[in-house]
Amino acid sequence: MEGTIRCGANYVPLSPISFLERSAVVYRDRLSIVYGDHVNFTWADTRDRCLKLAAALASRFQISRRDVVAVLAPNIPEMYELHFAVPMAGAVLCTLNIRHDSTMISNLLIHSASKLIFVDYQFLEVARGAIKIMSKTTATVFPQLILIPDSGKPQPSQHPEILNYESLLAMGNLDFKIKTPDDECYPIALNYTSGTTSSPKGVVYSHRGAYLNSLSAVLLNEMPSMSVYLWTVPMFHCNGWCMTWAVAAQGGTNVCLRAVTAKSVFKLISRHKVTHMSGAPTVLNMLVNAPVTEQVPLPGPVSVMTGGAPPPSQVVFNMEQFGFNVRHSYGLTETYGPGTICVWKPEWDALPLQTRAKIKARQGVNHVGIEQVDVKDPVTMKPVPWDGKTIGEVMFQGNTVMSGYLNDRDATHEAFKDGWFRSGDLGVRYSDGYIELRDRSKDIIISGGENISTIEVESVLFKHPAVLEAAVVGRPDDHWGETPCAFVKVKEGYKVSGDELIAYCREKLPHYMAPRTVVFDELPKTSTGKTQKFVLREKAKAMGSLRVGGKSKL
Repeated sequence: MEGTIRCGANYVPLSPISFLERSAVVYRDRLSIVYGDHVNFTWADTRDRCLKLAAALASRFQISRRDVVAVLAPNIPEMYELHFAVPMAGAVLCTLNIRHDSTMISNLLIHSASKLIFVDYQFLEVARGAIKIMSKTTATVFPQLILIPDSGKPQPSQHPEILNYESLLAMGNLDFKIKTPDDECYPIALNYTSGTTSSPKGVVYSHRGAYLNSLSAVLLNEMPSMSVYLWTVPMFHCNGWCMTWAVAAQGGTNVCLRAVTAKSVFKLISRHKVTHMSGAPTVLNMLVNAPVTEQVPLPGPVSVMTGGAPPPSQVVFNMEQFGFNVRHSYGLTETYGPGTICVWKPEWDALPLQTRAKIKARQGVNHVGIEQVDVKDPVTMKPVPWDGKTIGEVMFQGNTVMSGYLNDRDATHEAFKDGWFRSGDLGVRYSDGYIELRDRSKDIIISGGENISTIEVESVLFKHPAVLEAAVVGRPDDHWGETPCAFVKVKEGYKVSGDELIAYCREKLPHYMAPRTVVFDELPKTSTGKTQKFVLREKAKAMGSLRVGGKSKL
């Protein structure tokens, strides 16, 4: 029809910036952020602080559209504010992993061409080291460093030579005109993948995708207005699974937490009557295995969204016994965090706890922001049968899939080959349409021609009372190609031998699936709680082939 403009004359580009504008009116006197004993902001406060910071970025540093502003900080109030202030200035927020060293940070600053980097005081030397490394390269853009002092403990800055966060904010004014995007497909954030399988890639998020995934997160978490959200998932990972913007949409309270420990989590849940939180299975495992002296009875129901790695059913079972309601989501950095949710059905309520836990460990179905999720043969692109057995690659289509990888056309093209985003995860689909992961394509073990799901083996190991953490990878074998090798961390106060664990697995699995090697060690992890299996694969590779009596046996 003639005379229409995009979706109509009243079209306004979607952006999560609007969530803050609305909450500053609807929930203006309600708590937006609490942190320690000193920080208590309302939504009116947060809107004003973000607006002034955006104004200061524009006036002091001439930050404008599509400029990249980096931040290296844990889950503190300033980190939350930057999720709004940077896009309000028209710029792109790049949240950096606080576990990266100076070398990696310098690489990401160069790749992103960041003009500024906000740095929490705890990571100042890492950032300084990164900039020093940059000075020895051919980099043409060097970021200005802005220090974030400890907002939880007001004190004079120990680095007066560096511009600090509050001083910059004071340079702004409330008359600043927010630079909302002309096009909702403009970038709002740049997130680097966690690098569990390879070097990090720069994933570009759009205002539209962030808006839609935030509202989807509200729905899949069943989050009512004025919920209380505890920050146990890193804000630097997928922008906190988009919960940074989702909490604002509902006028909730953000309970910030610098370092996640079982003691601090239980304490803050009790103190602030937390209703929602998120975290990788390692966080859940930490809570259920916390010393009794650190555990505190929950003041009410706490909804926990977990993801990042398939949670063992035993961990879900234990969380339910504590009184947590676990919601299992699944996604990748490329899908803005959660892309699926294991939607619960009331007919499952009557099932035994262990059975319910096993169902909850499935990855489920696409949420409302994802158009489609399917399990396909990666060569023929035909969907696999819904039989819960046939393995294929999990693929996505929808508005909450990344715009692409920054400055990497080849990788972007490969990821979207045949019109679907290829996750690299292998899974099956059940008769009810729910999917369940079997492994990363690089993690599947092929032994004597048989495919072994490391997730399935790990799930059995987690059921052993002595096992705190477990990860299984392939160990090279001259006869079988490779055999399962388990890396295990034992619970404090428990003792178990490798032979005992192997025998335990052989009782519950086909013999070819049981580990043939058990290594007791700490499991290397990313900051988001994912086990770095590529590190473990290298360790297993260095062991060489396992031979018994001149011949490898199963």
